[in-house]
Amino acid sequence: MTTTETTPTPAATSRSRPALTRRPGGWRRALKRDWPLYSLAVAPLIFLAIFRYIPMLGNVIAFRRFQPGGSIFGEEWVGMLYVDMFIHDPAFWHVFANTAIIGGLTLVVCFPLPIILALMLNEVRRTHFKRVVQSISYLPHFLSVVIVVGMVYQLLSLHGTVNQIVEAFGGDPVLFLQRPEWFRFIYVASEAWQTVGWGTILYLAALTAVDDALYEAARIDGANRWQQTWHVTIPGIRPTMVTLLILNIGNFLNVGFEKVLLLYNPMTYETADVISTYLYRVGLVSNNLSYAAAIGLFQAIIGFAMVMTANYISKRLVGTSLW
Repeated sequence: MTTTETTPTPAATSRSRPALTRRPGGWRRALKRDWPLYSLAVAPLIFLAIFRYIPMLGNVIAFRRFQPGGSIFGEEWVGMLYVDMFIHDPAFWHVFANTAIIGGLTLVVCFPLPIILALMLNEVRRTHFKRVVQSISYLPHFLSVVIVVGMVYQLLSLHGTVNQIVEAFGGDPVLFLQRPEWFRFIYVASEAWQTVGWGTILYLAALTAVDDALYEAARIDGANRWQQTWHVTIPGIRPTMVTLLILNIGNFLNVGFEKVLLLYNPMTYETADVISTYLYRVGLVSNNLSYAAAIGLFQAIIGFAMVMTANYISKRLVGTSLW
């Protein structure tokens, strides 16, 4: 008995597969059906357009001479004049170095601390204690910068709490807020205290997505708690870590303007003056807005390049990126 094999015809093959055709007017139908959901995006889009994208048109005054009371796009085209001015300005490169140092210290200290705290809280089995620690740690995030700086002044002033402790041990009071060498430590410490708890929330949320079966398999293989953390927990939250790291690198040069402005004084300009405060003095105080716009545009380009580079490196080495 012989069997015959039949080859399916193209018509039969096409009938056996679902047709991947796009229905006309699909987006209109989806908009009509889900318009309440789409309407929620209207306010954020308007906010972004007004406060993020439209102001980008003002970057043109970095290449035009701007006079107060004249055209908002400048009066005269000067080309790269202001760019050449800040490139050859030693004061700018001094504040650029201060910004890079403070930004680097903030990144090195403030980025791993939430990860460490989240991993420690993940090992806590007492729910009540865990909630108390979480509440205490992220409470400073809701304090305004003015209040935080006021607390720093109360702690570190000449007759503040810290100097009272120093005097109690027989030491001499230290002018922490007037000494340039102390400013970076004070800024980074206050920034870590204010942000570590809020960052921990993000990592604790990421930890809930780690499959418990992976821990069980690791225990069966004989892994202890440290090995489970290193081989299961950290890889589980790695996408969140990479995403936040890239975003933090993008804000590398955007050192907090408000906190620096409230903390520094002429005696600490040497180590405290950063790009944002320099722009404030040059642009608003000295009324040289075109020069300030050129520096701000340069800062934005550097930040964009750092984000693109960090995203590319992360995608090649880790396999995780923003896009």
